[in-house]
Amino acid sequence: MTDPVPPYDVIVIGGGVNGAGVARDAAGRGGRVLLLEAGDLGGGTSSASTKLIHGGLRYLEHYEFALVREALKERERLWGIAPHIIRPMRFVLPYRDGLRPRWLLRLGLFLYDHIGGRRRLPATRSVDLRVHPAGAPLQSRYRKGFEYSDAAVDDARLVLLNARDAADKGARIRTRTRAAMLRVEDGLWIVEASGEREQAYRFSGRSLVNAAGPEVLDVLRRAAAPPDYRMRLVRGSHIVVRRIFDHDYAYFFQLPDGRIFFAIPYERDFTLIGTTDQDHEGPLDNIHASAEEIEYLCNGANQYFRAALTPSDVVWTYSGVRPLIEDGSGKPEAATRGYRIDLDCEEGAPLLTIYGGKITSYRHVAEHAVDELAAHVPALSGPRWTGEAPLPGGDFPVDGLAALTAELRQSHPFLTPATAERIARAHGTGARAWLGNAQSWDDLGGEIGHGLSAAETEWMVTREWARTSEDILWRRSKLGLRFTEAEAEGLEACLRAILARPALPE
Repeated sequence: MTDPVPPYDVIVIGGGVNGAGVARDAAGRGGRVLLLEAGDLGGGTSSASTKLIHGGLRYLEHYEFALVREALKERERLWGIAPHIIRPMRFVLPYRDGLRPRWLLRLGLFLYDHIGGRRRLPATRSVDLRVHPAGAPLQSRYRKGFEYSDAAVDDARLVLLNARDAADKGARIRTRTRAAMLRVEDGLWIVEASGEREQAYRFSGRSLVNAAGPEVLDVLRRAAAPPDYRMRLVRGSHIVVRRIFDHDYAYFFQLPDGRIFFAIPYERDFTLIGTTDQDHEGPLDNIHASAEEIEYLCNGANQYFRAALTPSDVVWTYSGVRPLIEDGSGKPEAATRGYRIDLDCEEGAPLLTIYGGKITSYRHVAEHAVDELAAHVPALSGPRWTGEAPLPGGDFPVDGLAALTAELRQSHPFLTPATAERIARAHGTGARAWLGNAQSWDDLGGEIGHGLSAAETEWMVTREWARTSEDILWRRSKLGLRFTEAEAEGLEACLRAILARPALPE
């Protein structure tokens, strides 16, 4: 069916972090925005990261100084606008004989501290692992190391909150809607799309943004537009195991093959280990860690930790495909993580394509993209604004998460400390809207499991575009790590009842 509204100012293809960021920025500048996502928001690469907001210490080794500087500048800015889903973290880098020399590590960390305008995060320092808390789980041969700052992020919720803010500013967000055909007619982009139940839609817009991530070249083919860059698809896989250390530091490890990986405290009771870098060929709709990748990550961890890991210890894996610009690098890990923005106005209607990028730089990428479009789309005349405006739920100080968690517990004493912390970290001040004056689980429609209530589930459906239990358990939360089969069936029943109601958002 033909969309009855006038043409949109911007149609965004892709509901990952770049697409959601562009939709938010453009809507806040006054544009009428439509975002189309074939699956769930953040359902691909953007929810399969290492969950870090960081400059990319290892990119200094490949002389990507501008990329690292830009990401480091964004690191504290993003923390400031989303202190619920982003939290500072100290990383420990053990020195290992025979690999990168100590002077090189010290130089890299000095640059890391000084090229990005670090203000609030503590600086690097040398540590004695024989007495440092992070040394206890490590093998005794690791005696010296460095401690530096970066930040952790709930990547899927970062995408979601950008989309939510865009919608609050008037953007239309359509998930499970695939843009099948794209063409220019009479100076407008015409997008023919299909929905979940074979519904057909036709939208028109004054400009088109291709933020499709790994499918960026496929979207260009559908638009009959030649690509400006070749892409290299690189799979990054991660494993999650039961917590293997009892402190809150994360680790940055080197391996003899020249690669690095992280071991990060995750969801209170787990440790996240990753990532791999493997060239990916084949479909993009069912990406999994290979047995070889799982074995590789276990073996890497076993070179550092006292406790040995085997694939049988892995409780969850996830993988994503990074769309990297082909720069001729021999190894996947050496390919640039930089981005390019290309604006094509030859057909009379702007087509802006985002190639590559990394999650830490998404806000700057979106701002740059909307700046480019503004010269051709008069409605985008508003000033830059996303660097200071908090994401939904993030309107509290960067050091205020503990106070917010305590407030939730005081107002709702039936919440356990773990549940109150999870809710605060996911929703921030937005939790007040669905918690209301509840004094028991019954007031929230009952507890489904592990602190997930019917009320929160309904909020995720009506305000966060969730449609399946996978959306809720693995992207809106990470409660899939804890839910039993019976609890998952209870969630399915709750979802069916909510989805049966009329007038759900698209």
